[in-house]
Amino acid sequence: MGGFIEKTGFPLAAKIDFAEVIDVRSPSEFEADHISGAINLPVLNNFERAEIGTIYKQISTFEARKYGAAMVSRNIAFHIENYFIGKDKEYRPLIYCWRGGHRSESMAMVLSGIGWHVYLLEGGYRTYRQCVNREIEARVAQLNFVVINGLTGSGKTLVLRELKRLGEQTLDLEGIARHKGSVFGGDPQNPQTTQKRFESLLYDELTTLDPSRPVYIEAESAKIGKLNLPNSLWQKMRGAFVVELFSPLECRADYLINDYKEWLCDLERVDRSIDRLKGFHSDKRLSDWKDMAGQRHWKALATSLLVEHYDRRYRPETGKGHFQAPFRKFEIVPLDDSSLKGCAKAIKELPLN
Repeated sequence: MGGFIEKTGFPLAAKIDFAEVIDVRSPSEFEADHISGAINLPVLNNFERAEIGTIYKQISTFEARKYGAAMVSRNIAFHIENYFIGKDKEYRPLIYCWRGGHRSESMAMVLSGIGWHVYLLEGGYRTYRQCVNREIEARVAQLNFVVINGLTGSGKTLVLRELKRLGEQTLDLEGIARHKGSVFGGDPQNPQTTQKRFESLLYDELTTLDPSRPVYIEAESAKIGKLNLPNSLWQKMRGAFVVELFSPLECRADYLINDYKEWLCDLERVDRSIDRLKGFHSDKRLSDWKDMAGQRHWKALATSLLVEHYDRRYRPETGKGHFQAPFRKFEIVPLDDSSLKGCAKAIKELPLN
């Protein structure tokens, strides 16, 4: 019995048992964003896609289709010989491209001709993106957030982790964004994703959360590194319950030195980050901070940055967040495992009604 093609929408029906989801767009499109869990088997690579686009614009649609068909056919043959050859008769993939057009249909026709039951995502990646945008807003509206606020270095991220360890629902925006939310917060070894990929990962997390239980989330600006929070989420955070943490300056400086310890062996990186504060501080102050770094006076540098920059610009009561007044305040002294666990347990036991 031959295979056939069946179209489906997104969100994907739970009752459909896909063997896997295949994105046939180019590698650059896939890297920018994709359905989480999908694999990339491109029918046009980055160079081929650009070449076909040029032919389409400069010569004609007909010529572009001829050359494109040749390229797509070669690539599909390669995937059959190198990927699909070991699949059994019960194999059922879902295939998608940019908008459910020629690329995914070409792959689907060949695979169904072999004898497999193939699903096509109707509307392709565009349908998925529309769903992500729509569902983020809808799910955020259903959730009850508790914002963990406090001065920089007061242990907000650590308390959030402890709450998760205690079985509470958390939404780690900095983890999803791959950024700690400050000029020193990026990771060159694990750079931030695109805005679309960030939103897809956020969508994935939101779909796992139970609206009947609170969701703990760290106070953030509307932007984490280069990535923007969806406005619906940002506005919901601004109106949420707030728990504020406090820890003395010396404890916070020690915590930051440990949290950013990977920076301490890369003075050029530290200097570049300090340069990003130009416009907020005088050249003299920036020069002093660089001197502290050059002499490895990390405690002095961390303390000065907290006092002169972060505590002035990001105080919980006056900072960019504009969050609600705290429902409760907790002091964490010292910033050690015992204190953090105790704080998380106390927050978990708060009456939120």
